[in-house]
Amino acid sequence: MPINSFENYPMSWKPVLGPDKHPLYLYLAAQLEKDIKEGVLLPGTKLPPQRELADFLDINVSTITRAFKLCTQKGLLNGTIGRGTFVAYNALECFKMLPQSDKNLIEMGSMAPACIAYKELYDVMQALLMEPNFGQLLHYGLDQGAIWQKEAAVKFIAKMGYITTEDKVLPAAGGQNAIAAILAGVFRAGDSIGVDPLTYPGIKSVASMLGIKLIPLAQKNGEISEAGLIKACKNDHIKGVYIISEFQNPTVHMMSDKCKQMLAKIAIERNLLIIEDGIFCLFNDRTRPATASYAPENTVFIASFSKAIAPGLRLAYIVPPRDYYKAMLDALYNINLTPSPLLLELAGRVLVSGKAELLIEEQRNIAIERNIILNKILLGYEVWGTNNSLFRWLVLPKGWTGTSFEAEAYVRGVQVYAAERFAVGNTKPAAAVRIAVATASAKDFAMG
Repeated sequence: MPINSFENYPMSWKPVLGPDKHPLYLYLAAQLEKDIKEGVLLPGTKLPPQRELADFLDINVSTITRAFKLCTQKGLLNGTIGRGTFVAYNALECFKMLPQSDKNLIEMGSMAPACIAYKELYDVMQALLMEPNFGQLLHYGLDQGAIWQKEAAVKFIAKMGYITTEDKVLPAAGGQNAIAAILAGVFRAGDSIGVDPLTYPGIKSVASMLGIKLIPLAQKNGEISEAGLIKACKNDHIKGVYIISEFQNPTVHMMSDKCKQMLAKIAIERNLLIIEDGIFCLFNDRTRPATASYAPENTVFIASFSKAIAPGLRLAYIVPPRDYYKAMLDALYNINLTPSPLLLELAGRVLVSGKAELLIEEQRNIAIERNIILNKILLGYEVWGTNNSLFRWLVLPKGWTGTSFEAEAYVRGVQVYAAERFAVGNTKPAAAVRIAVATASAKDFAMG
């Protein structure tokens, strides 16, 4: 192709093949990654069709396919049948390093419960250390825990809106690990799972690692629509749906009972597995029925300790349908995601003693106090969420994007997370940021 034709050829990306180009697909993938990182290709850019790009470079289309697939696995691209391939809106997050420790930075991006004294945990641990058989807890133990521990777990899960039985409960070493075990145990590389267009980054990272594709589900009134779910079943052949039904991360949306029942109905009809993450349920001012209540044999429920009780208690309970119990048990064991006997004993005693309720109440009260301050600071702006939430969703004024606001806030000493970090698919996310109200120290929060 003549040079002037090369320059004028109307394509959004025109890579140049250099002398060092073997294997060619790796060379193209590296160049694509470089162009995204350096801003040559901006998030949301539609790439040329694979066949057109192959003709332009005079190479085999399968080479383009392999290069695009590699970049998709890294989270740099999103492809939709019938629409094409786009630079992912959160592509730049793949290159971001975690900020270095900065004592002057007010952390309101990453989310953790407020730092409290945890006296209740100390009391339980001190009593445990004094017992003559304490050493037994430092050895291997029952992977699934003792019966009394599971009975305590069942009561804990009931506070989240799901009534279950001891024989269904599986302990895991934290909520994120529970998600990893579920995806590894039930799904396979190439499978698709439906999610909200803005979703918890943890499932994005696990799905990417396992080669599972996340499909953004169309919304109505801020939650998954029935038409969108059915469309994803037909066109994308999804095998599951991941949801946070209470205080959805990041938009803080509270899923309606009608939506929960709709999800359950479609899951039963189409044999979908709902993964319901109950991580924020305990911050609600009332207990509402979980989605799992409407479709227990099509829903796996996750109840974790990290946000409501203590992040250092890396423990979660998984309640899978009977047909998936063994697969999840095997996954927990095979990739070593079961908690230690010491952790199970400590967590069980915290629940049985009633001290867990005291910790939960303290975390709720801190969240309310901080949200009242936040409401005053952001008076006049569109802020989603209630005073019970650990985080809020700030809709930005015209002229801002989530990414530009996050960068500006960081320069001014405050870390927040842009909508782009949570985006799935090719739709440009709303101009908004998530503000974690509990992570910053009390002094920093008051000053902020």
